[in-house]
Amino acid sequence: MEKNTPTVFVVDDDEEVRNGLKLLLESVGLQVVCFASAAEYMQSFDASLPGCLVVDIRMPGMSGLDMQEKLAEEPIHPPVIVITGHGDVPMAVRAVKAGAVDFIEKPFRDQILLDSVHRAIEMDAKQRGEASRLSDIRERLALLTPREREVLDLVVIGRRNKNISEDLGITLSTVEAHRSRVMEKMEADSLSQLMRMMLTLEQD
Repeated sequence: MEKNTPTVFVVDDDEEVRNGLKLLLESVGLQVVCFASAAEYMQSFDASLPGCLVVDIRMPGMSGLDMQEKLAEEPIHPPVIVITGHGDVPMAVRAVKAGAVDFIEKPFRDQILLDSVHRAIEMDAKQRGEASRLSDIRERLALLTPREREVLDLVVIGRRNKNISEDLGITLSTVEAHRSRVMEKMEADSLSQLMRMMLTLEQD
């Protein structure tokens, strides 16, 4: 399995269903790994692997819903697509409300599943990109001295250098020097970019 290639993780206790889904997904060039139970998948769970999950909602032991709740405790995990029988629709709706990206009723047309999987993989890539961006911003923030952080916090709420000088009891030239180092350490080309970074952290 290529670690950087998005993988579709199929979790279903029915071997015939697993094999059928694997053949379908591989027929359009997707990388697929199958598991016979939710517990088996959770034992091998690796948050660093990109992709999505296709999960049967009703399985012996840990159900698809139970597994989804476990995964929700992780900072990042693959988007979940729930496969359900007609009688399991209320459970599937619960799964979607809890964060599943889609639920697909059996029997389903192949293209419906394929479209859902491609959407989930795109969603995963976007989420991982955002997570990586947030991590980068936090790492840059950690480089700031306590005084530089104070200057940053005042800059992003719109305080001018003169006001910051008065607020912190330091000279104007010292404020300008701190502000310059903040821009450098945060790798911000403009004040608006710096403000967007901080807003992104607040929204997380």
